Amino acid sequence: MNHKLYQVDAFSREPFKGNPAAVCLLAQAEPDEWLQSLATEMNLSETAFLLENKTGWNLRWFTPTTEVDLCGHATLASAKVLFEARPELRESPIQFQTRSGELTARWQDGKVELDFPVMRYLPIPINPGVADVLGFQPVKAVFSGGYYLFEAEDPQLIRDAKPNMAELAKLPMPEVIITAKSGEPSYDFISRFFAPQLGIPEDPVTGSAHCLLTPYWAERLGKLEFTAFQASVRGGELVLQLVEDRVIIIGEAKLIFTATLWV
Repeated sequence: MNHKLYQVDAFSREPFKGNPAAVCLLAQAEPDEWLQSLATEMNLSETAFLLENKTGWNLRWFTPTTEVDLCGHATLASAKVLFEARPELRESPIQFQTRSGELTARWQDGKVELDFPVMRYLPIPINPGVADVLGFQPVKAVFSGGYYLFEAEDPQLIRDAKPNMAELAKLPMPEVIITAKSGEPSYDFISRFFAPQLGIPEDPVTGSAHCLLTPYWAERLGKLEFTAFQASVRGGELVLQLVEDRVIIIGEAKLIFTATLWV
């Protein structure tokens, strides 16, 4: 049996927008070294690996350099692949067993609804040198685990920011989010995401980052439902809901190609 490989543009209804992810539907388990080698070969921000089990699917995510605990866009891409390859799965939630616990995905009239754990956060002081690294002066900063969030006063600062990647990679901040309240009525907030330490200079659309962005902006804006835009070059749109200790992420995805692996 040969493994099936897919490429999916997540958080976009159009091809070549949103965040591309590779999804490998495994015919059988493979060693970790093989998984990492394929992720390096694909050279996308994440490659997801799916292996069916008795209750659902084992799901793992690899960047070109390392395995990660959580990835939203590759989970959305994985669900899209399963819903398209096996339409009978649309009738009930898909259960994913991951390093971040059990995650679920539902088919919602052509879109995918993800159920992720919320990230609780704590405030941090803004060090004087951070502005030079990020390319703007933050007004607030918080962190949750390896995720560090910096808020700008003006959304244009987020769009125009050109972080110093070499310096950013030296900071004890593996995953960096920059964000601002949106100046457009279509969106509540915008963001960008950088993780050069993980082999991802800038991620086009980052579902997992919104597990922190959602509770952060819920507190800042006093609401529980949002439409957000990640303002990378490719760009992507997310619909979000904060439900107690969970974040509901709804997005679209476009299947780009499928292939058979012969290795």
